[in-house]
Amino acid sequence: MSIKRFIPSIYLFEANAVNALDDLTILSDEPLKLAIFYAESGADELLIFEMSQNEQDKQKNLDIIKEIAAKAQVPVIGAGNISRMEDVKKLLYSGCAKAALSFANEKNIAITKEVSKKFGKDKIIACIGEKNEITANEGLLNDFVSEIIIINEHLIRDADEISSLPMILHAPKISLDKIMELLTKPVNTAITGNAINHNAKELFKIKDLCRENGIALSEFKAAIEFSALTKTKDGLIPVIVQENSSNEVLMMAYMNEEAFNSTLKSGRMTYYSRSRKKLWLKGETSGHYQYVRSLTADCDKDCILARVTQIGVACHTGESNCFFNTIIEQKSTDKKSPAKVLEAVLSIINDRKANPKEGSYTNYLLDKGLDKILKKMGEEATEIVIAAKNPNANEIKYEIADYLYHLMVLMAEKEIGWAEIMEELAKR
Repeated sequence: MSIKRFIPSIYLFEANAVNALDDLTILSDEPLKLAIFYAESGADELLIFEMSQNEQDKQKNLDIIKEIAAKAQVPVIGAGNISRMEDVKKLLYSGCAKAALSFANEKNIAITKEVSKKFGKDKIIACIGEKNEITANEGLLNDFVSEIIIINEHLIRDADEISSLPMILHAPKISLDKIMELLTKPVNTAITGNAINHNAKELFKIKDLCRENGIALSEFKAAIEFSALTKTKDGLIPVIVQENSSNEVLMMAYMNEEAFNSTLKSGRMTYYSRSRKKLWLKGETSGHYQYVRSLTADCDKDCILARVTQIGVACHTGESNCFFNTIIEQKSTDKKSPAKVLEAVLSIINDRKANPKEGSYTNYLLDKGLDKILKKMGEEATEIVIAAKNPNANEIKYEIADYLYHLMVLMAEKEIGWAEIMEELAKR
């Protein structure tokens, strides 16, 4: 049984979200806000068509796509204006989980095998507008493409007769009955386009209807049922919440069975409020949602550890986490982790930038500006090369440390944080 997904589409033109591929009427001048709305409404993924007409607009659109991929918390498929491997790379490096190549462009057909081998078949999708684009390239599609997007509505009705590849149907505004009919066909794995955009507010209800009709959805499946967990006499289980990227412990709350099941369905942490005697979706009023990355029971199955991506802060006081009232503390003598050292040094450099200190070398570099910083980086890079030829390993350690310091001065100058760098490395 194929898993079905609901994928709203965003059409980016001149940094605005427009109505459709063939309708440039502005739908929203805040594409990020629209993307977050779709994600919070239950979207499984987002399909973004980049529709720029020049390189300057293209870069603006790529920056928007990067921001959406970082903040919307659902996978992004990038499409539009692809004709080179470089275009695919830019979309993937902007944070897209997949890139969709239009087979109406023969250049894309020519690069499909190459980009599939370089980035992986699972990251490559083909956009199909005509039947012959499939029949003429059947072997290529089967071997080097993970899915196809049917973008012309006249092909949608009989799409399953054209190919056995998994299909995303880019459908116009259609009735709910028609959406359900399309989803019953095994080869159809997702619906996108205005069919979903115009029903975005009802996605959770549509998913409930799918469950009632036995249609499998893209959602968490619990390896341990709530009934197998050890609850309090009130039927609750405590949940410790931890930020997935930093391991910071954020808060503690409780779940009942309804909150547990709601969390699995929505992918956002939902708890039971003992004081208000009702469910509460974390972030529903503040926007500080917690997106589930994993739920793990402890050895006695009487406590859950939730690893999440926290949007904003976790505590209602405005603190990043709820554990800020120190009772006792002994300063650690342990060596700091590399990540914490780098964060600490960059934090000091950023503080020097915000609060200049007389005689500070950091402020001297920042005052001299970008050219001076780059000159010093070049000098330090050369020192690393020289030190690498020296049999004494300590010397290269010193030079690498010097280079990293100057690199962090550059990061401060350009307002870049380590989290962004680590995120970029993780993608590669």
